[in-house]
This record gives sequence, structure tokens and C-alpha cells, in this order.
Amino acid sequence: MIPLSDIDRRPLRFPIITALLIGANALVFLLELFNGEAFILRWSFIPSEIASGKHLVTILTALFIHGGWLHIIGNMIYFWAFGPEIEDVMGKARFLIFYFSGGLVASLAQVVIDPASTVPNLGASGAIAAVIGAFLITFPRDRIRTVIFLGWFVFIRFIPAIILVGFWFVLQLLSEVGSLGQREAGGGVAYMAHIGGFLFGMASARFFESGRRRTEQGI
Repeated sequence: MIPLSDIDRRPLRFPIITALLIGANALVFLLELFNGEAFILRWSFIPSEIASGKHLVTILTALFIHGGWLHIIGNMIYFWAFGPEIEDVMGKARFLIFYFSGGLVASLAQVVIDPASTVPNLGASGAIAAVIGAFLITFPRDRIRTVIFLGWFVFIRFIPAIILVGFWFVLQLLSEVGSLGQREAGGGVAYMAHIGGFLFGMASARFFESGRRRTEQGI
């Protein structure tokens, strides 16, 4: 399933931060194409190095590094599906801080679960998972325009966020359990980063909401 957009609401303002972050990811991906694997390895983070206090900046730089076309396109589609509404709720500055905080927590979650790993970790999915978690808390009943593939058939369905996101999160949990004991096989997906980012997003969504929205809701 591929989420495309929220059909029940539109942001009041153009999501400039979401758009700029997507543009930054695209620009860095172009740099990857021209500079090759050495560039990717330099700016990705390695859990064992972070655990020993080395190359700490890569926790954040890795958020802009992707392993291929499908990786970056998939991440940016998810980000555009959920990001604009959360940016609208939080405001530009809060949303930017929230995004990087979510990415930081997601990366640290991966370090905690596998501190001896020497496998490079990369991608914006941990930060985007935080955005998805915040969306679930903020707009659980909103319907998401979703592409569903069934063999050769393609359908568009409008699925409530609580069902779509809940299904996605269960998949992350099951995938993390299934990956236990196979972390050093090389590559793979950092599911714990997804889980950590998502839980951070759920827990902090209300905190990062703009004062205007909190007043409107009587919080």
C-alpha cells in the first residue's frame, strides 16, 4: 500500500518546510550519484561508532542519505502524504525541530538495540516515521488516499489513518522481531529506527503543536 494524501483536509499554508526537506533529500541523492559509495559511507552512521562516541554528526547527516531510487522515492512519497498537515499544525519552526528530533531518536533507538553493529544506517524513514506517528495522534479519523496493489490490479481506496498507520506499525513490529539475530547479515531495513521514530512522534505530537492550535482545542 502506498499512501498519497489526506482527503479530509488541506493545509492552510503551503508546506514549505516539507517541500524544502524533500528538495534537500533530492539534492543530496544527486550528490550520491556523482560521488559514489564513498560519499554514502562517509555520511551514513554506524551504530558501533555512535555507541563509542565517534562521528556523532552522522546521526543527522544520515537522514539525507538514501540507498537507491526506490528508497528515496518511497520515503518522499510517505513524507508528502503525511508531512504537510503536521507542518500546518505545528508551524514551520516547530515542525523542523520535530523532524530532526524524530530522526535523532529513531537513530538512537537503532543504536540501543544493536550497539555493536558495523552496518551503515541511512535514510529519512526514522524522521518520517515520527511524522506518521504524529499524524495518527492528531488526525486518526482522516481518510488517506491509498494505492493498493493486488497482483496485476491496482486500486485507489480511502483508508482511515488509524487503520492504515496501525497496519504499517504492526508490520514494523513483526519485521523487527523477524530480523532479530540477523542484523549482521549485511544491509536490510532498520525497523527499530522506524519504531523509535514513530513512538516519539506519537508521544510528542501534542507538545509540538502550535500555541494557536492548542488554544483552539482548549488544551
